[in-house]
Amino acid sequence: MSILEMVEQHGQVALPERYANMSVEEMEKRVREIKEKFGEELFLPGHHYQKDEVVKFSDSTGDSLQLAQVAAKNTKAKYIVFCGVHFMAETADILTTDEQVVILPDMRAGCSMADMADIEQTERAWPKLHELFGDTILPLTYVNSTAAIKAFCGRNGGATVTSSNAKQMVAWAFTQKERILFLPDQHLGRNTAYDLGVPLEHMAVWDPQTDQLEYEGNLEDIKVILWKGHCSVHQNFTVKNVENIRKKYPNMNVIVHPECCREVVAVSDYAGSTKYIIDMIEQAPAGSEWAIGTEMNLVQRIIAQHPDKHIVSVNPYMCPCLTMNRIDLPHLLWTLESLEQGEVVNVIEVDKEVAKDALLALNRMLALA
Repeated sequence: MSILEMVEQHGQVALPERYANMSVEEMEKRVREIKEKFGEELFLPGHHYQKDEVVKFSDSTGDSLQLAQVAAKNTKAKYIVFCGVHFMAETADILTTDEQVVILPDMRAGCSMADMADIEQTERAWPKLHELFGDTILPLTYVNSTAAIKAFCGRNGGATVTSSNAKQMVAWAFTQKERILFLPDQHLGRNTAYDLGVPLEHMAVWDPQTDQLEYEGNLEDIKVILWKGHCSVHQNFTVKNVENIRKKYPNMNVIVHPECCREVVAVSDYAGSTKYIIDMIEQAPAGSEWAIGTEMNLVQRIIAQHPDKHIVSVNPYMCPCLTMNRIDLPHLLWTLESLEQGEVVNVIEVDKEVAKDALLALNRMLALA
């Protein structure tokens, strides 16, 4: 389901005008008051890519799956106000109890990557791929996908993956079937398979817009079918960006997220998940130099946290993730004040059958990773 469809289904109440007239100090004071009032009944997970004005009030920060797991363990919380994007809140709803309510402060906060693989496209592609390859394909989906895509993988023997455990999960998938279908991020799939020794010429791309397989060669050689999707942020890091860093800062380490394209990963010094990037910088010696290729809110936060190191963005003109940025202080306060007044807005609730199948995919990963 796209963000537009989701907003139409659930409704997006316009932010009351009064929040535009409140000062930051007033809003922050009210957020603190409401958090104190609800106590353990209220839990605010905040994704690494969120704005500082939101992260400062988060009870836990991390990657999407990590936050959903933390929310699930926090059984005292009645309300989980997820400061992230839609698919993350869906995962939290799948993993938490029926008594817990998951809320997204702004229903327009989506993920363009997740929207690049909808269930109708996937259900249409699956029989076509079986016509080409028979029953030799196992579907894997990045956790940055809709609940419906996770459920599709669960029903068909597949699993979810994170950027941290993608290598482990792809290696497992090859013990189950001869080929894998990797949704929805072609770059993470390509980089992971390449690191495991799969040649690029043994990878094909499925274009959901044309329902066509993009490949030149013998179909029997194909081991990985990559869904034609990408992260709109990481796609914008280029080889030229890295070359410019090398010219300007010859001693600088370049570290990027594996959602960047293969060419960028190939010319970088390190590539890994958000946690990997954070840990690498934390463990690096004082005075070391780093260029980071990931979302700008996080890069700026890392820079502020490590004044003893010289850190820049691989692309200094990169914008923060626009959909993540929809969660801001006014929307957070509006959500909390609505709760205080007994009105629960922007509830994220995954269909029970979809949740059941999606949980199969998640649990297969959690049992292995």
